[in-house]
Amino acid sequence: MKTSNNTILITGGSAGIGFEMAKLFSENGNQVIITGRNQERMAKAISKLKNTSAIVSDVSNAEDVEKLVAQLNKDFPKLNVVINNAGSANYYDMTQPGINAFEKASEEILTNYLSIIRLNELLLPLLKQQSEAAIINVSSIVAFAARANSLPTYGASKAALHSYTNSLRIMLEETPIKVFELMPPLVDTEFSSAIGGANGIPPKQVAEDMLTAMQNNEYEIHVGKTADIFNNFFPLSPQAVLAMNGKAAAE
Repeated sequence: MKTSNNTILITGGSAGIGFEMAKLFSENGNQVIITGRNQERMAKAISKLKNTSAIVSDVSNAEDVEKLVAQLNKDFPKLNVVINNAGSANYYDMTQPGINAFEKASEEILTNYLSIIRLNELLLPLLKQQSEAAIINVSSIVAFAARANSLPTYGASKAALHSYTNSLRIMLEETPIKVFELMPPLVDTEFSSAIGGANGIPPKQVAEDMLTAMQNNEYEIHVGKTADIFNNFFPLSPQAVLAMNGKAAAE
């Protein structure tokens, strides 16, 4: 997969991993579009980036998404890479009385899973028009190994995203669209500060590892500690998906 001369949409691109992705891609000869809900934060991000446009949009809001897709079709007809990075996480003990785990889980499932399905579906016609295209879904190490004491339902939403990504990759294999999944471990961002993000890896490392994996067509991108856990406990997972779908693993 080429990593320059692309037109790239990054949801949740104003901070953390999304911002580092935008910075890296914009410096690598790509046209970048970032989205986010906070106008002030978006403006601050844009002031630090080149070759980047910003669209204030909430991926969990259906009306916002429809407007976003219409604008992308109109203003960025060469869009060929979509990075679904926007996410929502609640840090809590779901066994505590009155914690309202249902509400928290509903928010996470909508943002981290259902919203991605909606946006991808609406952008597939545009992506299929390109000679080479990619969808990159950002999941997490907790898609495989739940962090029960602090992220009980966030992990479930990322596990759903992982399963969906596998299905999407197989369904699009005869098209120009390649489907990647980025699985970071704990990352030092404001997003993860409540669970000790300062002990995590830099978001720049995540962006750089993603870029390298795209160049090498490595569809499951295991960053940092994720690679250790995956290799020790889940090394046959990709082959299992192929077997379930009647396909032979590549030699």
